[in-house]
Amino acid sequence: MAHVHEKIDFTVSALIVYKNKVLLRKHDKYNVWTGPGGHIDLDEDPNQAVVREAKEEVGLDIKLWRGAQRFDYPKDVEGPHRHLILPVWMHRHHTSPTHEHIDFSYFATSENDKVVPESPTDEWRWLAKNELGSLELLPDIKFYASKALDTLEEK
Repeated sequence: MAHVHEKIDFTVSALIVYKNKVLLRKHDKYNVWTGPGGHIDLDEDPNQAVVREAKEEVGLDIKLWRGAQRFDYPKDVEGPHRHLILPVWMHRHHTSPTHEHIDFSYFATSENDKVVPESPTDEWRWLAKNELGSLELLPDIKFYASKALDTLEEK
């Protein structure tokens, strides 16, 4: 989706873990390594958006990690609200001198590692924790990619 607002848009991203490796995708516009993600469409919530973006950008069906929830609403209690999975972190960053994104960032898992890129020119890598230094990563992406691996590693 294109920018919705001239000053700030809301976006999502996911660090997807499969068998002790995390998926990073090189953003085609900003030339940085990050998790798959993009804009939240006007008719969806952040959970729907991040699942959709992962499917569109890398062809993976993901399951969001619920561990950032401090409390879980009891499933046996009826209520009028749909409860969303919380992001692990949020950040605000400029994409130009006059435009910013507020990103909801999630940890997620996938049932497989069969990436189907959105474009044949897309770059992506599955990386183990000891391989995170092989790419030039933004410090926060490196930190959270490492935390995703620690959190979702297979024992």
